[in-house]
Amino acid sequence: MIDLTGKVALVTGSSRGIGRACALRLAEAGADVIVNFVTSAPEAEAVAEAIAALGREVACVRADVGEEEDVAEMIGFVRREFGRLDILVHNAATGGFRPLAATTQRHFDAAMHTNVLSLVHLLKEAAPLLEAGPDRGKVVVLSSHGTHMALPMYGLIGGTKAALTSLARHWALELGDRGVNVNVVEAGLVETDSTRRLPGAAEMFAGRRSKTMTGERMLEAVDVADAVLFLASPLADLVQGQTLVVDGGAAIHV
Repeated sequence: MIDLTGKVALVTGSSRGIGRACALRLAEAGADVIVNFVTSAPEAEAVAEAIAALGREVACVRADVGEEEDVAEMIGFVRREFGRLDILVHNAATGGFRPLAATTQRHFDAAMHTNVLSLVHLLKEAAPLLEAGPDRGKVVVLSSHGTHMALPMYGLIGGTKAALTSLARHWALELGDRGVNVNVVEAGLVETDSTRRLPGAAEMFAGRRSKTMTGERMLEAVDVADAVLFLASPLADLVQGQTLVVDGGAAIHV
């Protein structure tokens, strides 16, 4: 049983989907949690209520992680109100589903700021807190198969996710000897509000049964959250700069 009692975790983009599942899973393991959101305030409050019901300390913070000032204010809030930060789970992402031929400079800039530059902003601000704890600080970055697989209407997001995964490895190089682990969880197809909007989503979800090699069990957000929980725990102290794929084996065969 993983016990995170006394730990403080910040989960970006945690009002819905995989981020929500991660926030709840960390709280179930004993961590106090900061729920980050941009536009989904009611959903974020619902997550916070569920965490509070578990007896954990919780706060909701509105911050656009693609904006340096927002990130600085959010980490400042964590420092003032919680006094420590042991776990950072970076899940927030954007980009929209469209052909690359329809991508504009505005689309590209927004995706790069939220999906990639955000990790620079977050760790520049949060590294001192992550380094200061009695145990190793843990950073877990959520990525997807778009890093290495071409998916319809996913080119912009996939490209930024590939950059994000590379950036995480470089952060591991810079922070590893300073007491911080940085790893990536690459999730397969999970049904969320976002993925339901993917062009051809119904066909892709139906096709999971022929791709997944775990019997009748299909990948859910909680399965991804379990992998995040492992990487956020002392059990993963010697896992550094790695990408853990959680997809039921779907990506290893045609």
